[in-house]
Amino acid sequence: MNTETLAVAQEIDFSMLALFARATLTVKFVMISLLVMSFWSWSIIIRKHLMFRAARAEAEIFDRAFWSGEPLDELFEKIGPTPEGQSEKIFAAGMIEWRRSHRADGGLIAGAQSRIDRAMDVAIARESETLNSGLSFLATVGSTSPFIGLFGTVYGIMHAFTEIAATKNTDLATVAPGIAEALMATGIGLVAAIPAVVFYNKLNADSERILGGYEAFADEFATILSRQLDA
Repeated sequence: MNTETLAVAQEIDFSMLALFARATLTVKFVMISLLVMSFWSWSIIIRKHLMFRAARAEAEIFDRAFWSGEPLDELFEKIGPTPEGQSEKIFAAGMIEWRRSHRADGGLIAGAQSRIDRAMDVAIARESETLNSGLSFLATVGSTSPFIGLFGTVYGIMHAFTEIAATKNTDLATVAPGIAEALMATGIGLVAAIPAVVFYNKLNADSERILGGYEAFADEFATILSRQLDA
C-alpha cells in the first residue's frame, strides 16, 4: 500500500454520522428502522421494569394485610370491589363471587367453589395479559434485527462493489468507505437485538414468577373458602 493511498484513506471521515450520511437510501432506511426498533424496545424494557417492581411491592403489601388475621369481609370492604392492585383484583373477584353465591336465606348456591375458582382464574388471566404485553415485540426485535441489519449490509456491499466496478479503482480509499457503511447496518442490528433478547428472557421470567405468586395466592384463598363451605 503506497503512501498516497494511506494519506487519502486517513482523510476520510469514518464517524457514525459520516457513514450514515454517505450510505444509500435503502441502507439509511434500514438503519433508521433498527434505531426506532431499539428505542421502542428500551421504552418497553423500562416500562416493564417499573411495572413489575410495582406489582411485587403491591403483592407484598397485600399479602401482609391478607394474613394479618383481619376478617376477609372487612378486608374486602376496605379495598372495595374495584381495587387498583393486581393481587387485590384477584381477591376481589373471589369475594364478589363468594357473596353472589349466597341465597337470601343465607344458604349457598350449588357449585360455588368452582365459580369462585373460575372468577379468580379470569382475573389472573387479565393480569397475565397486562404483564406480558409488549414482550412479544422484544422477542420479534431480538429475532429479526440481525437479519434486517444483514440485509442492509448485503445491499450496501453490492452498491460498494458496483461503484468499484464503475470507477475501476480498488484502492483502500475507494473500497473502505462503502464497506464500512454497509457493516454499520449489521452493527446497529446487533445493538438492537442483543438487549431485546436479554431483557425478554429476564422480563418473561419475572412475569412468570409474579403470575406464579398470583396463582399460589388464588389456591390458598380458595382453600380458605373451601373450609368455610365445608363448615
